[in-house]
Amino acid sequence: MTTQKMRSVLKEVLKEIKPSVEERRKFNRISEEILELTNEIARKFRGYAIIAGSLTRDTWLPKKNEFDVFIVFPKDLPEETLEKYGLEIGKKVIDSMNGTWVVEYAQHPYVRGSIGDVDIDIVPCYRVNSGEEIRSAVDRTPFHVDYLDKNLPRPLSDDVRLLKAFLRAHDIYGADTKTEGFSGYICELLVINYGKFHSVLNAVKNWKPKELIDIKGYWEEKDYKKLRKKFKDEVLIIIDPVDKNRNAAAAISPESFYKFKKITRDFLKNPQKELFRKKTFKPLAQKELEVLLNKRRTELLMLKFGKPNVVPDILWPQLRKATGRLDDILSEYEFRVHRSDFWSDEKKLCTILFEMEVNQLPSINEKIGPHIWKETNSKNFIEKYKEVAINGPYIRNNRWRVEVKRHWKSAVGKLRDTLSDEEKTLRSKGIPSYISNEIGEGFKILRNEEIGELLKNKELGIFLRKYFEKEVLDI
Repeated sequence: MTTQKMRSVLKEVLKEIKPSVEERRKFNRISEEILELTNEIARKFRGYAIIAGSLTRDTWLPKKNEFDVFIVFPKDLPEETLEKYGLEIGKKVIDSMNGTWVVEYAQHPYVRGSIGDVDIDIVPCYRVNSGEEIRSAVDRTPFHVDYLDKNLPRPLSDDVRLLKAFLRAHDIYGADTKTEGFSGYICELLVINYGKFHSVLNAVKNWKPKELIDIKGYWEEKDYKKLRKKFKDEVLIIIDPVDKNRNAAAAISPESFYKFKKITRDFLKNPQKELFRKKTFKPLAQKELEVLLNKRRTELLMLKFGKPNVVPDILWPQLRKATGRLDDILSEYEFRVHRSDFWSDEKKLCTILFEMEVNQLPSINEKIGPHIWKETNSKNFIEKYKEVAINGPYIRNNRWRVEVKRHWKSAVGKLRDTLSDEEKTLRSKGIPSYISNEIGEGFKILRNEEIGELLKNKELGIFLRKYFEKEVLDI
């Protein structure tokens, strides 16, 4: 049920987020030209083109002038040939429109083009008959387009638009590997399932972890336990209407899930336009950093290195994995990490941040051996350490022990030693390939106030503020 205040707020918001007549005319003209031209060229390669995304269903947001063109090829085409044709067609299309293009890489290489202020991705995929024949994620897109075109009522287009704008204002719109939020496809599925914008919110406020939505009713309720076990690491389960064995919401992180619940409750409690506007953050200043360090009594380490030449969807998972692995390595050597995080400007700079609870350790390290009654293991332990022990072997609490000289007494020293390994060795330690390569080209470790030299980068300053001032979430 909507209140008069909510209706008034949503009406005002729609005025701001609906494309103008001129924007629609321009966008439709370019998309029609691109589609016609792509089909004309693709036919020579046994393919045809479709437009994917929100454009055809009128759920797009202004100032986000972008759409995807998928070139659909027969499934008997070899993968190498599909990729070659896809790039050739994409380049020809953009060149014919006097645009600029670059080749990007995901599961297949594709062309990312710009024509004026409009961005277009031209992506090759296979024409398959069902989800079981899909070779890569992009092959599913034509099924999604067909399902949404048939099932999303046109009168609900504005409700999808409101939902997207609402999520975008809180940085949880998009299933990309940086955001880990709600994709446009998920927004449209939620509206198909629940109806109007306010109905979506009324449902979301009551969501529990492992919420399960099966729009097409593929599964019976008795199957839900099995499905929740299958998707055990995923906080929200939305059975893909075109593939009953896929969770369309797999990309959504727990943080995005709970943030959606929070902002939903905030809006339902007090509808206001401000909740559709991005919150602005002031970059953290040097003085503030110094005050925080003094107050928290932790040690802040920031690893700085160059940005690999890869697309964001490859960069962010690799940064996430590298951060976790380095966190583990420090912990293995008893340098306790309070919290870690990572950031990139997606242009030249990458950083990994470690806030250390324990940064310095004593010169000695006690090695704990087997229980005294395990004679064979005890002999092996004593033999192993007899040359390096600086004290012992001795017994405490019925276990053999020795004291040895600790090799790494500081987290910085251990981190620097680990990162100075050859690229091949870094990869063997679990540091992803592109990050390993870039660290091999050079890195720097900044401590505490030294991090201030990077604060002239405002986006990094905002990242640090968000790190120290986490948004309050609730169940």
